[in-house]
Amino acid sequence: MSGGTRSLAVDVMRGMMLVLMIVVNMSIEGVSYAPLQHAKWHGLTLTDVVFPTFLFVAGVSISYALDGLRRVGMSAALKKIFRRTALLFLCGYLLYWFPFFHFDEAGRLALLPLAGTRIPGVLQRIAVDYCVVSLIAIVLGTRGALIFAGAVLLGYWTVLAHFGDYTLAGNAVRKFDLLLLGPDHLWHGEGIAFDPEGLLSTLPAAVNMLAGCLAGRALRVRGYDRALLWRFAGIGVVCVALALVWNGVLPINKKLWTSSYALCTIGIDLVVLAALVWAIDGRGVRNKLTHFFEVLGKNTLFVYLLSEVGNALMFLIPIGGVSSFSWLYRNGFESWAGAPNGALLYACTFMLLCWLVAWGMDRKRIYITL
Repeated sequence: MSGGTRSLAVDVMRGMMLVLMIVVNMSIEGVSYAPLQHAKWHGLTLTDVVFPTFLFVAGVSISYALDGLRRVGMSAALKKIFRRTALLFLCGYLLYWFPFFHFDEAGRLALLPLAGTRIPGVLQRIAVDYCVVSLIAIVLGTRGALIFAGAVLLGYWTVLAHFGDYTLAGNAVRKFDLLLLGPDHLWHGEGIAFDPEGLLSTLPAAVNMLAGCLAGRALRVRGYDRALLWRFAGIGVVCVALALVWNGVLPINKKLWTSSYALCTIGIDLVVLAALVWAIDGRGVRNKLTHFFEVLGKNTLFVYLLSEVGNALMFLIPIGGVSSFSWLYRNGFESWAGAPNGALLYACTFMLLCWLVAWGMDRKRIYITL
């Protein structure tokens, strides 16, 4: 890789995260292997690293798009940023509104009420963070971006400490969402109205994306540089160490996206990025495995939406009195592979079906972006 060119390592890293994201979203609570489930509250599992890494890689991609944004002028750049933000947010919102219709008590087909549709979400967080980071990348230099990141992490810590506690019911993220959105527009998977993609916690999540943008900026300027990669790895190790120390007073918590969690996952991502760039862009590693991930990395948004819609349909379509999700798992996998192995094979099979769609699109050079 030379300065300013696209990095295959970045596409591979993006594809790796999409694979994990699909497998994790297909995991079965209490059945799947522990690393494929989120930490109950405080703590960190492999699953808890997936979303921040996705944001980090999106930040790297933003750095590669900066030249194009600057060439069109500020007015056109802002229009493009806001348009993409709105479309990403809309896709996420429609995903939670899906399947849009239901049968009412009289048996008539009616629209699902918007009053009960979840507003925050994965794509919504990506949309807001994309907007924030793109604007910062255009306006601020590296030093200004670092100051912004530090201010956000420290400021968010202050807000969490002074306007709530670190419990599920009493945290500031939940209080803020209830005040602005109300309980009906939040996730209820924890048994109460609390959204792990809440509005307040979206700001520290932007720091993960900003870190990726700064790393991508350095890669674009310097290209493949072993000294830079060692610096990435060193900074990553320091970030993880500081996060573990910080964990003593501010618990690492994905659902609150605490500042210690953001710092820890940034550190992990810097080390992973350095390793992949060294192996793929530096040493020229090219094989079937890198191609497998690259295929997914080229159509990330479409494949993610495909996986989420497919997953939702399996819960909506019944077979034998249960959801097709449960029926397929029990009869197609658990019956012969057992509980944890069957759940893993089930998730991997679904992921491979999504990959086949991405492979077919890549063969025909069909790439869907917003």
